[in-house]
Amino acid sequence: MSEPATVVNRPVITAWSALSPFGMGRAAFAEGLRERRRTTAPLDPDQWRAAGRSASLVPGFDVRAALGKKGTRSMDRVTGLAVTTVSRLLDDSPRNRRVATGENAALVLGTTIGSVQSQMDFTRDSFTGEKPFFVDPARFPNAVMNCAAGQSAIWHQLRGPNTTIAGGHAAGLYALNYSRRLLNFGRAQTVLCGGVEEFSHARSWLDMHTHNPETDGEAVPPGEGCGLFLIERNSPLDPEQPVLAEILAVEMGIALDGEVRPALVSCLKRALRRAQVRPEEIWALSTSEAPGPSGEQERAAVDEVGTGAAPVRLTQHSLIGDTGAAAAAFQVAAVLAHAEDHPEAAGQVALVTSVDRDGAVGCALLRLS
Repeated sequence: MSEPATVVNRPVITAWSALSPFGMGRAAFAEGLRERRRTTAPLDPDQWRAAGRSASLVPGFDVRAALGKKGTRSMDRVTGLAVTTVSRLLDDSPRNRRVATGENAALVLGTTIGSVQSQMDFTRDSFTGEKPFFVDPARFPNAVMNCAAGQSAIWHQLRGPNTTIAGGHAAGLYALNYSRRLLNFGRAQTVLCGGVEEFSHARSWLDMHTHNPETDGEAVPPGEGCGLFLIERNSPLDPEQPVLAEILAVEMGIALDGEVRPALVSCLKRALRRAQVRPEEIWALSTSEAPGPSGEQERAAVDEVGTGAAPVRLTQHSLIGDTGAAAAAFQVAAVLAHAEDHPEAAGQVALVTSVDRDGAVGCALLRLS
């Protein structure tokens, strides 16, 4: 095994949390993965007017129950998931709240398009009201893509840069890359970054009408949730900094005309070169498990570049469904959760790859601690 590349102040992940179909919090996520528990369940027809009959929901999640009545009357589900996950991460330790709030604390949140349900509801109200402009103004912020990130920052006093990145299934890696750049250029001292996706009537119908079995493969039950990480510069002089993983490289690309394999191979080669890591050093692998031809090309790209003799393959797609913009964040969370259970992971390299049906591809290399 080669010596790790020496980079001053390379960003590191120091904390994480998740709201997922496994439950609320990082412990629930790790336990669900450990048990290989499937979360898809029938939908309550009295609550959901969805296109399908089943989904993987965050169990028992209700915005007002999670955050209280004050300030949540018009808060939609995706915003509630994001605000609650930030709360969970900050409350995990006194240090998290101390370093991840204030003037130099940034938030970068990946999404698909924000809340499809809120956008469609607001548009419908503009047509069905007595006049087109008779709508509830309190609900307008929910129709904007960056509502979840903005509300999270206001709720938790995050006064640094606030960014929403639309990237579909690859949104978590886009957010990770953007966070790395914020730290490297001194725009923030800490960054909370991740991805969020809600389940809704509107999303289920949109997914059904846009799904093409020939190009998208077999339909996967929808899932939801939010995965979030605390990213900081590596500070060896800070004895309280709990480094979980070092971010060696993040590379993104675009697959034109469905050519996922060459686009992802290019990303992988750039990432390995930047990280100064050989393919055979990869100890753990988490792919997006994209269905259909895209997933086949994703696996072919990884095989072409090569990995270790028998890397640990971390899978979760069949357990929590299609979690959209939260998918890549959950992949990174799965790597961290697995490393916590296996002391031999220390010093090893993990690879995360992501493919979105609209052409976004990417990968990240992490050195586990």
